[in-house]
Amino acid sequence: MSCLPTLAIAATLALSGALAPASAQTRDSAPFFTAELAQPARTDRAIAGGVLFRCEGSTCTAPRSRDRSLRVCSELRREVGTIASFSANGTPLSESQLARCNG
Repeated sequence: MSCLPTLAIAATLALSGALAPASAQTRDSAPFFTAELAQPARTDRAIAGGVLFRCEGSTCTAPRSRDRSLRVCSELRREVGTIASFSANGTPLSESQLARCNG
């Protein structure tokens, strides 16, 4: 009986295990919050909702926070100005929520 099939299975399992953390890491490093500002940010960093937003031009992004999206949006507005749109995990705030954020 040949060891080749066993080695092939072991190699496949090892490779799939090696790729799993990379895909999880990519998912974890993707921004959770995305804000489009009415004007370009005056700074490249802002803290809102206990997380660090990185801003380039009029776009700011950040990882997940324990705070609610509306609260994070309001805190970010105090730091960088009027928010044109704000989304959490790809889901945008409604018009009324955005109005409250900027209120």
